[in-house]
Amino acid sequence: MTAVHWPLVTKVASRMSGRYALEGTYHELRLASQAAGLVRRAADLVAAETGLSGPGEPDVAVVSRNEWVAANVESFSVLLKPAEQRLGAQSGVGRSVAGRVVAVELGAVLGMLSRRVLGQYELVLPTADREAGDTVMFVGSNLLALERQYEFRPSEFRFWVALHECTHRAQFVGVPWLRGYFLRLVEELVASAEPEPGRLRRVTAELREAAASGEPLVDERGLFGIFASPAQREVIDKVQALMSLLEGHGHVVMDRIGARELVTQQRMSEILKMRRQDPRTATFMRLVGLEMKLRQYEAGASFIGGVERHAGWDTLSLAWRSPEDLPTINEIDNPVRWLERVT
Repeated sequence: MTAVHWPLVTKVASRMSGRYALEGTYHELRLASQAAGLVRRAADLVAAETGLSGPGEPDVAVVSRNEWVAANVESFSVLLKPAEQRLGAQSGVGRSVAGRVVAVELGAVLGMLSRRVLGQYELVLPTADREAGDTVMFVGSNLLALERQYEFRPSEFRFWVALHECTHRAQFVGVPWLRGYFLRLVEELVASAEPEPGRLRRVTAELREAAASGEPLVDERGLFGIFASPAQREVIDKVQALMSLLEGHGHVVMDRIGARELVTQQRMSEILKMRRQDPRTATFMRLVGLEMKLRQYEAGASFIGGVERHAGWDTLSLAWRSPEDLPTINEIDNPVRWLERVT
């Protein structure tokens, strides 16, 4: 028995994901027939804009919410396997209960995300055989739902989302060391998940300090951030800095190309920003650490803009030279400091 009850993860996520009325209809089939062409067109424009490109073309898939959940459950099971193996030496009821609690929590997060995510580039996620895929995925139900809710032009909205995912592909295929570096960070984070003596006392003291100073008890890293050890928090900061760069770069590129190519780009951008800030999901997002994800969009885009203002768009390519040239979490908020270090 593994530490995490993976079938339960899938079961919980699938129950939360729900089913959109147009899933499996000719509307989704039409999207599937268009997707490869949208990706080819977007990839060419992204390569010209960023100077990043890779060999060949990716596979393109329009998936259901449950298929998106299944792909991510497989990847998480690979990423967490080292931690599960360490926990495997433990036995008893406590281990079984803990595995189910983690499964419900992870399933709830994936289920909620499955109703919101529009697309995903698969290369960064490992599969059971540790081989990297090369697939741009679109979650058909969510694209169709937003198109109808906000009366987006389907041709423009679908291409705009393709721009974002093709930018991520350009990053991970065009920068040869990037995927390996990202996975090493994740593996380092998982490897540091060791029992910490006195953790409860430390967490209690930190919560008291936060309350006394008027700071939020749960910051953007969520509940995981509260219980993370100091060593884990260092790795979390590295992951957040990297993802801020990648997400900010992705959003700037999609908006910049979209402004030239799409009549409705500004309206789409404003609506999706409003959707990310929806107060109805704010508490849940904070608790599970997804507020950190939302901050990555804004902080990363601000960093990209700052670099361009002070040194020009082409200077951003210095970030792709090596892991040592990536901005730190503090430099994301101060692009001039990053420029002083790498130029």
